[in-house]
Amino acid sequence: MQRRYRSQRDKDSMTRDERPYCYGKLECVFPMGPDDLRETPESCMVCYCKTECLRTAMQSADAVQVKEEKVDRAYESGMMGFLERWSRKKALQQKRRKHPLDDDEHKG
Repeated sequence: MQRRYRSQRDKDSMTRDERPYCYGKLECVFPMGPDDLRETPESCMVCYCKTECLRTAMQSADAVQVKEEKVDRAYESGMMGFLERWSRKKALQQKRRKHPLDDDEHKG
């Protein structure tokens, strides 16, 4: 996914205090790739705030989905047993219910 700026001038004149529109949005900065694994897009690699942005995205309520995907992959590959998977998914669901407003912080 390409970063969208209003114009080339906007891209070049953006200061360190300003953030791109995609900042902290999990589906923009860490989308699902063609092989069902999440990947950071090439356009994010050159961004000055890529580390902070990805860190922010992974602290949002949407990040629970990424963690659930990781648990599911570990279970499917045999690296985790049924009870451990159940326990981790239950904890992730509780975390998702505990912070339902986190979604709104990064969408608007």
